[in-house]
Amino acid sequence: MTPRLYHQLESQLSQWMKPKDQRHLRGVAEIVAAMLQSGSGCVSHWLPYLAHRDCQARSHMARLSYLLHNPQMTPERYYQPLMRALLADCQGTEMSLSLDTSMLWNQYCLIEVCWVWGGRSIPLAQDVIEHSSASVSFEQYRPVLESARAVLPDNCTVTLLADRGFEHGALMRWLAQNQWHWCIRAKSDLLVALAGGGNYKVSQLLPPEEEARFYPNVNILNDVSCHLATANLTEAGEPWAVLTDKSLSLQVFANYGQRFGSVEPLFKDYKSAAFNLLRSGVRDADALRCLLMLLAIASILAVHLAVMLVQYGQRQRLDWHSQRGLSFLQLGLREVQRRLYLGWVYPPLTPLPPISPPTACASVTKRHILDCQIEFSRVSTA
Repeated sequence: MTPRLYHQLESQLSQWMKPKDQRHLRGVAEIVAAMLQSGSGCVSHWLPYLAHRDCQARSHMARLSYLLHNPQMTPERYYQPLMRALLADCQGTEMSLSLDTSMLWNQYCLIEVCWVWGGRSIPLAQDVIEHSSASVSFEQYRPVLESARAVLPDNCTVTLLADRGFEHGALMRWLAQNQWHWCIRAKSDLLVALAGGGNYKVSQLLPPEEEARFYPNVNILNDVSCHLATANLTEAGEPWAVLTDKSLSLQVFANYGQRFGSVEPLFKDYKSAAFNLLRSGVRDADALRCLLMLLAIASILAVHLAVMLVQYGQRQRLDWHSQRGLSFLQLGLREVQRRLYLGWVYPPLTPLPPISPPTACASVTKRHILDCQIEFSRVSTA
C-alpha cells in the first residue's frame, strides 16, 4: 500500500516540479516524506518509511545513493519552481535576505542565501563546495546569489544582510547592478575615505560608549560609494560598524540586526536541532548539495504546515505557550506527526504570507528583550 504522505506530496509537488524522469520525482517525494516523518537527514533513518517498496535495506541504500548523486537532481528542476510558487504573494514587497556560510566537518562549506522571515530563515538558494574555511570569495558565492535572484517575485525591494566576511567590492557592485540594497558589517581594519577628506580605519571611527555616529558618502575599496553607521553599546558586547547604501538612521542597525536569529538557527536545524545532517555520512559535495536541497524542501513544507496551523487558530493544540514558543519548523514537524496519526490529508500548498509574522517567543521576559528599544546617549553625523 502506498503511504499516504508520500502519495500526497508526489501529487502536489508534480504541479511545479518537472523532472527529466518521473521516477526522480517519486524519489524526491519518498525522501521528503521520510525526512518529515523521521526528522532526520541521515539516509539510513529513512528506511522504515520506504517499506512500501518490496526490497531489502541494501537495495534501498543503493537507490537513495543513486538519487543523491544524480546530476539531474538540480534546484532548477525541483527547488526553484516550488519557491516561485510559495513566494507568489511577495510581488512588490520589501524582502530582507541573509547571506552566510557554515562549515561541515571542516571539509565542506555550505553557502546560503535566505529570506529573513518569521524571526528565522527560508532558504532561497544554497551551494556546497569542498573548502576548508567559512571565508569564500565572491566568485564562489555569486552562483548562489544568481539562483536566489531567479526565485524572487517581480518588483521586490531587496536588502541583502551579510557579515564581515562578505566585505567585497565585487559583491557591492553586483548588488548595485541588480538594484538590491545592502547592509554589510565592516571589518575594523577597512580603510574608509571620508567625504570631508582623510582616510581612516574603521577602528578609528568608532564612537565612545553608548553613542552612535554616522559617516555619509564615504568611499571604500577604491570605487565603492556608500554610508557608514557605527555604534558602541556595552550590551552588544562589541562595537558595530555597518556599511550600507540606504539612508543613514538608527534603522540601519535594526535592519542589519535581522540577520541575528535567522540564518544561524537554520544551520543549527540542519545540523542538530531538527535533521542531524552531521550524522548522514555523506562525504561528497554533489551529494551534499542534493541532500541539502531535499532538506530545504522538507523544511519549507513543514513551515507551510505550521503557518496554516497558526492561521486556523490551532497552534495551541501542539504548543502549550501562551504565544508561539516553537519555531515554524518545529511546529510543522509536530503537525506532520499529528496529521499522520489522525489520518488527515496534507493540505494544498499555498503562497507564504508576505508580511513576516512575529518571532517565536516562549516567555514574557524574552518578548520584553525582543521588543526593548535601544537608546543611545548621543547620535551624531560626522
